[in-house]
Amino acid sequence: MLNNLKQTFSKQFGQECQRTFFAPGRVNLIGEHIDYNGGLVMPCAVTYGTYLLTAPNKDGIFRFSSVNFPETYETPVLPEYSKTGKEWFNYPLGVIHNFVADKKEVQGLDLLFYGDLPIGAGLSSSASLEVVIAYALNTIFKTGYSKLDLVKLTKRVENEFIGVNSGIMDQFAVTFGEKNKALKLDCESLEYQAVECDLADNLLAIINTNKPRKLAESKYNERVSECAQALEALQTELSIDNLCDINTQTFEAHKHLIKDPTVQKRAQHVIEENDRVQLAASALAAHKLDEFGRLMFASHDSLQSLYEVSGIELDTIVAFCKTYSGVTGARMTGAGFGGCAIALVKKDKFEDFSKSITDHYSNTIGYAPSVYSSEIGTGVVEL
Repeated sequence: MLNNLKQTFSKQFGQECQRTFFAPGRVNLIGEHIDYNGGLVMPCAVTYGTYLLTAPNKDGIFRFSSVNFPETYETPVLPEYSKTGKEWFNYPLGVIHNFVADKKEVQGLDLLFYGDLPIGAGLSSSASLEVVIAYALNTIFKTGYSKLDLVKLTKRVENEFIGVNSGIMDQFAVTFGEKNKALKLDCESLEYQAVECDLADNLLAIINTNKPRKLAESKYNERVSECAQALEALQTELSIDNLCDINTQTFEAHKHLIKDPTVQKRAQHVIEENDRVQLAASALAAHKLDEFGRLMFASHDSLQSLYEVSGIELDTIVAFCKTYSGVTGARMTGAGFGGCAIALVKKDKFEDFSKSITDHYSNTIGYAPSVYSSEIGTGVVEL
């Protein structure tokens, strides 16, 4: 594949590619809707992601091209940039804007991107795109950012340049991912621990619902607001900054403070899910995959009934997984309302699983899902 990309690069730009970079996508193994509540998440990098081929040019111009999209873009090196429309190249443009705004010295580059992540499926294709160019610029121009600096810079691109109010988990996992390890990340302090994630004879199946995600943004903001209401109610008696500052026992003793039953359900999910991440990390460390799988199913049930962010497509996938003997655990991953579910599936059952779930989902929902197999991959790297 890389040889084909190099040939495409030569045709496109009339010169040889000089350096190649890769940033993965990510799935969150457990700990959903926690990142904006100051708690623990457990993402890992996957083996799909974004490739970036680069070579300097003498024209002082950034030339953007992608194998995935027809739009190309050219701009001279300027002291600042602003977002133009909704095209894909705004993500790398936002990164360059932050570099030059920080007074970093950059020069013209020819840039060819290729991604094998499904777009808009909740696997962080945008974070993958942002991190791969940030890492490339930092490496090529020796601008001196640490990896954590790059995480914060690319989150700023997502929040301020693109205008999506997301947490830091995606950029963090894409940057710091380690092969066969999950990252237990504290979203408040940004301290993390790489947890050994030996899947033994299982692989990570990613099942894309292929449902267009139109509601996600408005419902996402609604949940953020409901969590803020729950926190405010608890703060009348508890000295806390985030919902995840308390555990399930403390919540049970104080939940009466939250008068709205819906808001109370949202808080219950967040606090119990945060506890589940701790239990999941312990289960992985002890090689207790069955226990980890049980926690995955419990996480999905909570997202379905308490947080109400799953939907019939994701629920159909997870319900099927509960009946399939080769599955150890499954849950929705990402913001919900479509996107993807993940499952731990026995390697020797994957082909049968893929066919069986495709048939079941198609019969129930009316169109097919996409099923991928992945291992736990590495973070951003120069190839």
